[in-house]
Amino acid sequence: MKIAFIGCGFVFDIYMRTVQAHGELKIAGVFDINPDRMRRVKAYYGLATYDSFEAVLADPSIEAIINLTPIAAHFEVSKQALESGKHVFSEKPLTKNLAQSQELFQIAEANGKRLYAAPTNIFADNIRTIFRAVERGAIGKPLLIYAELDDSPIHLMQFEKVKSPTGAPWPLRDEILEGCTFEHIGYHLVWICGLLGPVISGTAFSSELIEDKIAGLPSRVGTPDYSVACLHFAGGASARITCSVVAPRDHKMRIIGREGELISDTYRQFRSPVYFERYTSTSLNARKFRTIRKLPVLGRLLGVGGRQLRLAQNWKSDAVRKSQLRRPSLRQRLVEWLRRREVYAQDKLVGVAEMARERRQGQPQYMPKDFILHINELTLLVQAGGTGGHAFRPSTSFQPIGPIPGTME
Repeated sequence: MKIAFIGCGFVFDIYMRTVQAHGELKIAGVFDINPDRMRRVKAYYGLATYDSFEAVLADPSIEAIINLTPIAAHFEVSKQALESGKHVFSEKPLTKNLAQSQELFQIAEANGKRLYAAPTNIFADNIRTIFRAVERGAIGKPLLIYAELDDSPIHLMQFEKVKSPTGAPWPLRDEILEGCTFEHIGYHLVWICGLLGPVISGTAFSSELIEDKIAGLPSRVGTPDYSVACLHFAGGASARITCSVVAPRDHKMRIIGREGELISDTYRQFRSPVYFERYTSTSLNARKFRTIRKLPVLGRLLGVGGRQLRLAQNWKSDAVRKSQLRRPSLRQRLVEWLRRREVYAQDKLVGVAEMARERRQGQPQYMPKDFILHINELTLLVQAGGTGGHAFRPSTSFQPIGPIPGTME
């Protein structure tokens, strides 16, 4: 499938990190309103550039637009692309207004095109492993999910010094102005709703706790840096999702059932280990002891924390399992290996690859319109929680999407 990227900022380089694993995707070129960004991208990757967004849309060879623009531009860029007869894959959130998201799908359907949206970490191997274990009844009926997305104190991390391989600055200002909920909650909503189905009710609370995050912005910017959502699902289960850029990094995922639980350390490392514990009176009582809580190795001898499961594979596992660097030096190989193993191993392009595969094989979208709209609405509802909190009932819903396609032993 021939694609073009709109937006060449920091996240673009993350998408390009695994591009060599996606030979089925042909990049026609890129466009950014900043000419310097395009020059740097062209020099670094050897990609063609376009003089204008209109020139991209006028190129008949391009089948799909990858929308990596700032959140405020998502709606207009996606709308123009769909109206021009292009399929669209948009970064998250799809829009900041549910009516606009619904309008985009109406335009897509009217033009016979497909509209996809990030996040797509539901295709990660650790998420596949969790789904497979639940489907096989390992933990009994799922009852409760705890999902953390604390992403470190934003005012202490010196993100203003972070740049991508092509020199794009980390979008610190945008991250602060949009808030942690818009930026992060989708990573958990997408796999939790995929596993449990639609949310029928919930409560949300959010607040801004950190003053003076960076120079050049007001002391308080009016968007949350902390939020918590308690969700109730049509199937009877519940979940609690916490987001912040206040607390130290914690991305843990716990899926608790009648008979046990599944644990993975982070959504951000697609091959993060998954542990399965089947509850016993021994393991449950062992948790009461402080020494066992302090010494996980001792706890595992008594069943606390369970055993590590063999990760499921998929047709794109190699994108994060193997280095995708071009002609790396020995130092680059070491750094890349350490990053993939310990910190970060996402394949941002996997959602685009799945879009191409589904089109090529004539299959419906695994994450269909109603699912994407539900994720979008939940994001907006939690963002609006405020310090007074609020209860809500989503207006959107979807039919359960079922097992993740392409999962292999």
